[in-house]
Amino acid sequence: MRKKRVLLLSEGFGTGHTQAAYALAVGLRQLSQKIQTRVIELGTFLNPVIGPLILGAYRQTVTKQPKLVGKMYRRNYHKSLNRMTQFALHRLFYNQVSDVIRQLKPDCIVCTHPIPNSVVGRLKRLGLDVPLFTLITDYDAHATWTNSEVNIYLVSSPAVRNKLIALGVAESRIEVTGIPVHPNFWHPHDRAEILNQFELNDMPTALIMGGGWGLLYGELLVEYMTSYADRVQLILCMGNNEKARDRLLSDPRFRHPNVRVMGFTKEVSKLMDVSDLLVTKPGGMTCTEGMSKGIPMLFYEPIPGQEEENAEYFVNHGFGELMVSTETIDRWFRLIQEPYAADQHRDTLLALRNAEYNPAKCSEAVLALLE
Repeated sequence: MRKKRVLLLSEGFGTGHTQAAYALAVGLRQLSQKIQTRVIELGTFLNPVIGPLILGAYRQTVTKQPKLVGKMYRRNYHKSLNRMTQFALHRLFYNQVSDVIRQLKPDCIVCTHPIPNSVVGRLKRLGLDVPLFTLITDYDAHATWTNSEVNIYLVSSPAVRNKLIALGVAESRIEVTGIPVHPNFWHPHDRAEILNQFELNDMPTALIMGGGWGLLYGELLVEYMTSYADRVQLILCMGNNEKARDRLLSDPRFRHPNVRVMGFTKEVSKLMDVSDLLVTKPGGMTCTEGMSKGIPMLFYEPIPGQEEENAEYFVNHGFGELMVSTETIDRWFRLIQEPYAADQHRDTLLALRNAEYNPAKCSEAVLALLE
């Protein structure tokens, strides 16, 4: 019997959308051997020359003018992509999508970004008969995600469900599943093996994430953290940003024996298991990974818009705090040096996680919808 085929469509505007697609794909295959998956960043796949240029321009805007990104997000917060915009997107950048779908013959399509979601929705209005599931990868519901052709929305929280209902989406078309994380985050790893693998010291540890783009907006505060290097181990993950990594390594403060500056790694789940604190931008994906591990989080400089909403969700639910000054760092770095207090806090967060989040639930929901 032919395996069920799941086509997952994303875009590279930030790394979280595609990470969520891959996490869901791997989760589905782990739950069932009868599933075949394919993840595609649609714009770059269809336009290998123009696509990366557009993504590069977006990255520059996010880096240099984050307030402008937030302003655009808020201005269009209640506006879905109208049919003229959908038509223009399809004709200019996505005119081969129907050929891709026809060739791959998926049993369902999961979109983890609003643009492919809109493009597939238009094709469904024109006769495409494939179920469309939309996975919203933040703790907010911008109207660009909404589309009358979506069969089921998979959302992070009841608050996002309620926001979709306020935008006119029927409650019957929404499932609260949480954002999927890779199965590596479903269970803890062996601490001793991780310390040996990465040549880390067995001591209080703070993991500092720069995201896939390696952006450390709050560098002055990150530099301040190195003053604790004799007592707190620092692991900095700089993603694919080699320039930022080289810049940090040129600073003697980041060449301390207890400071590790790393490039891209697929083993963040292991690093979280040996860390006592996560310092990160509040991207939906990284925050969900941190929650799945029960690790307390400090958030620095959220971009106005969805990152602010993400930070608000995790702060309000007790999983994190905004890093607003060196006082915040002092307080948390003192706490993680007290083994009993740090362990007790992590146990509390794991109990909160168990009450609010099941890392396998999204994969299980899509599997049930397929069957």
